[in-house]
Amino acid sequence: MEQKKTSKISILLLLVFSVVFLIPFLIMVAGSLITSKVPMGNPFTWLFDKDMSLANFVYIIKNSQYIKWFFNSLIISVIPTFFQMFFALVLGYIFAKKEFKGRDIIFWLMMAVIMVPSQILIIPRYIIFNKLELINSYWSLILPQIWGIMGVFFARQYMLGLPKELEEAAYIDGANDFKILFRIMLPLSKSVLATVGTFAFISCWNDLLTPLIFTTSQEMYPITVGLASLLTKEGNFGIEMAGAVYSFVPTFLIFIMLQKYFTRGIAFSGNK
Repeated sequence: MEQKKTSKISILLLLVFSVVFLIPFLIMVAGSLITSKVPMGNPFTWLFDKDMSLANFVYIIKNSQYIKWFFNSLIISVIPTFFQMFFALVLGYIFAKKEFKGRDIIFWLMMAVIMVPSQILIIPRYIIFNKLELINSYWSLILPQIWGIMGVFFARQYMLGLPKELEEAAYIDGANDFKILFRIMLPLSKSVLATVGTFAFISCWNDLLTPLIFTTSQEMYPITVGLASLLTKEGNFGIEMAGAVYSFVPTFLIFIMLQKYFTRGIAFSGNK
């Protein structure tokens, strides 16, 4: 009885927290559908407003370079995501399964880099890319993101939990390191790589500061900078919320598609 009672209380608390976290999202969606420039009244009544329409979404498409911004965001998010997944697989395998001098020291020095705020690196990166004449190009947005330290950490922790017998059996069958990596480790690591990919895509897609510094023309803006520039000019609450929905939907869909792998990858990465 005690266990059932505890379970019911836990479910109730989870439902309450779910509702609390959903409220801002519902206000955002409802606000994107209202036509007034200034929000009026109770936000929970906006969903029942007779004047609700998709006019704000249409306005953004017609009065901005949204399609171009969306395409730019895809380029600077998808390419780094695949690179981060690849490097997480390779480096995670090396640090988890290979023995070499200074392995742990190198790994934890890499982890120490996480302590450095990314904002501090903006100026050195700008100086380097400016000398290479890469400012206002995809390269300045892609190159700093092609590998992620946290992805390597997740992959390493996951692979530490894989039995050594798999490698030993593969070596006996004549497999080399490349075959073991791509034919054994890769299929077994799909969940953690999906986790790395999800984090990488969301991080790149939602990044505002880096593109704001390294892009100088509207044609190169990603969706975050483009919508921010548009909303600064408009000052319209409904358009601001519609822009937020446009920016939110792709990351939400990625998370939904990879949810089962994402949850499993997080769980197994914490085993060691």
